[in-house]
Amino acid sequence: MLGRMMSFPLTLTHFLSRAAALFPDTEIVAVRPNKTLHRTTYGATVARAARLANALTRLGVKPGDRVATLCWNHEAHLEAYLAVPAMCAVVHTLNLRLHPSEIAYIARHAEDTVIIVDQSLLGLFEKFRAEVPSLRHVLVVPDAGGPAPEGTLDYERELAKERDTFDYPTLSEDQAAMICYTSGTTGNPKGVVYSHRSTVLHAMAACMADALGVSESDNILPVVPMFHAAAWGVPYAGFLSGAKLVMPGPHLDPASLVALMASERVTLAAGVPTIWIGILALLDKDPKAHDLSSVRSMVIGGSAAPPSLITGFAERHGLHVTHAWGMTETNPLGTLARLRRGMTALPAEAQLEKRASQGYAVPFVETRHVDEAGKVLPRDGATMGELEVRGPWVAASYFGGEGADRFTSDGWFKTGDVVTLDLHGYVKITDRSKDVIKSGGEWISSVALENALMSHPAVLEAAVFAGRHEKWDERPIAAVVWREGKSATDEELTAHLAKHFAKYWLPDAYVAVAQVPRTSTGKFLKSKLREQYGDLLLSKK
Repeated sequence: MLGRMMSFPLTLTHFLSRAAALFPDTEIVAVRPNKTLHRTTYGATVARAARLANALTRLGVKPGDRVATLCWNHEAHLEAYLAVPAMCAVVHTLNLRLHPSEIAYIARHAEDTVIIVDQSLLGLFEKFRAEVPSLRHVLVVPDAGGPAPEGTLDYERELAKERDTFDYPTLSEDQAAMICYTSGTTGNPKGVVYSHRSTVLHAMAACMADALGVSESDNILPVVPMFHAAAWGVPYAGFLSGAKLVMPGPHLDPASLVALMASERVTLAAGVPTIWIGILALLDKDPKAHDLSSVRSMVIGGSAAPPSLITGFAERHGLHVTHAWGMTETNPLGTLARLRRGMTALPAEAQLEKRASQGYAVPFVETRHVDEAGKVLPRDGATMGELEVRGPWVAASYFGGEGADRFTSDGWFKTGDVVTLDLHGYVKITDRSKDVIKSGGEWISSVALENALMSHPAVLEAAVFAGRHEKWDERPIAAVVWREGKSATDEELTAHLAKHFAKYWLPDAYVAVAQVPRTSTGKFLKSKLREQYGDLLLSKK
């Protein structure tokens, strides 16, 4: 017997009609390159999305065509997020922090036909434009003011030619909505194709109280770029719920972000740990400079957040951190570190251990970890293995068919993260499989060492990586960034770590650096450290 409910497709067209009907006056704020604020509303954004859909149709965009964006976080980028999928095309966000040759590869691979680019980013665009033969039209968003250059189209002028309604087609919920590419740290970037269904379900899950808890009363600041894994789905969750959206534009320095959070009374913000490390350091210098009392939570993801960061915000500033885990391949929300019922009675140290883990899976995402032979491992909180996940917003394959070895024969995605799982389902990342240090046959967690180092009062950032060793094959080396006006000796750092780790875990060397190199998405780039310092231990022999 079949159910007798309506067949109502889960598509992003519903987001547009819902916003127009229920939240037309809800505000969207965007910061321009000159730091002025542009204010608009959901109602105006829905109308402008229709104009964009009409303009793209006039320019020849057909169902399935890829429309690229090379933009900061602002209202025009949100218009593309909504209009392009709703008209049955596919929005493709280009990572502006990649090298031009990498961006060209991604745009060619996706066969982008149109690109929407910020005027402030035209210099970057021109460095790879000639290498993408599939591009037919260039729409320039005048974020920096001034006319669009010859050979391009002015975004505002093209929208001004169109009507503010569009006959959106009836879509299959399995239709592609967006393509996001991985950061390509282990080879060429790979395309992950989000469907309307996966995007809608992901947005709904993000709104759940035990997930991000996005609601109509929120003022949301997506610090995470809209070119990175759909800004973790935060713009879609905000638009679905009717929350106010605060877009930071290109100004992602701690001072600008803190000022924006205070002035717009932000309640929820999301970004990678390196962003929040800088913000915590700024707040520590002058705790009373900005009123952040409106902030209910700061979501940290992308890489592991040090426990010292979580406690620093809580104990010194009364600010709550929600630790999350996900990947481009998981749309990206996978797990969230919230305390379960009864855990608030645990000692503070045990509570922090749970909150600093990656947490347990959100509804409809399933987790397991396996050994190198693919055997499922016990959830004992101690046995390390590779994390595998599956669910309705987890990738089943990559665009173009690359990376087939990342998908198991029984329907799981191999994340590449080395983790432990406990009886309550809490995931704790001990390393990326490419970063785990194997010394004399024993695994050493670089993440655990980094977290401990960053709890030292002199250390702002720390990245631990594998150095080559004649006897043990690999040994840990730690790169550290000192807090302003502070430093420590190698012996002091070793003594600090020795309180928590076995002797063979302790780094064989320390390297002071001005900044830990980062990937295009703000994660520590340990491959660069290995290239630069990987032979340091050999040279000491």
